[in-house]
Amino acid sequence: MKKIFTIAGLIMMAAFTNAQIIISEIYGGTENASTLPKNSYIILRNTGTNFVSLTGASIQYAPAVGAFTQYHTLPDLTLGPDQTYLIQEAAIANGVVDLPTPDFIATVVNNFDGTPNSLSGIQFSGTSGKIALAGNIVQVTGPTAPNVLDFIGYGPNADQYKGNKPAPSPTITTIIRRAESTDQLADLLEGAVLSGFVQNPFVKDGRIIFGTDVQNIKVFDSYRQIVKKSPTKFASFLDIEELPKGTYIVTGTINNVPISQKIVKD
Repeated sequence: MKKIFTIAGLIMMAAFTNAQIIISEIYGGTENASTLPKNSYIILRNTGTNFVSLTGASIQYAPAVGAFTQYHTLPDLTLGPDQTYLIQEAAIANGVVDLPTPDFIATVVNNFDGTPNSLSGIQFSGTSGKIALAGNIVQVTGPTAPNVLDFIGYGPNADQYKGNKPAPSPTITTIIRRAESTDQLADLLEGAVLSGFVQNPFVKDGRIIFGTDVQNIKVFDSYRQIVKKSPTKFASFLDIEELPKGTYIVTGTINNVPISQKIVKD
């Protein structure tokens, strides 16, 4: 992740109470040979207009029913407007695809009851559970707890969640992604297709070719910055000849379903 340096007084850091950091996307997967990513993951996103410090923050996890059981801390970091932050969590048995280079790899997980935890990253349930982004390491009690920055209850059995219903369960080939909304409390979460939509992820001739018309195409570099957008609302290909060699993430929408995929330009 690109480090952000600011001159004191020129940029106001938003306090936790005004933070607009959301859990933008999660994937838990299942231990199945056709699982795509090798790891569970969380993507945080700053939806506001200020830089936000997450110093002292934590990711906390709970089963579908009951109290939060484990957590890990986050490093000292600051997210700028519309910046995202990829957190790699526990490995998924038989996963076959590496995640894009994560901003943070969780290695030490703590149990709230003080017992040892040998996991490297949190192991999410692939069916139902609860995930919270908290401003400290105090055990979260629910979505309205004072230390909660964002909260997701997913799957049919989740006993706590934001909004009027829990998010759907992830599947082997779908993630949970937050739908766009100006009202965080009213945000719903929806399944998004995880499987690839780029015909050849290794781009050799300076052009990304899609298998169908894709809407609202964007290309992100390794720092999660937008480096290219489609000049038209729908497109079946995108020219990236001017971009340097490297790894990128291309996103878009097909049939109202948000999708994303890693590509390599060589």
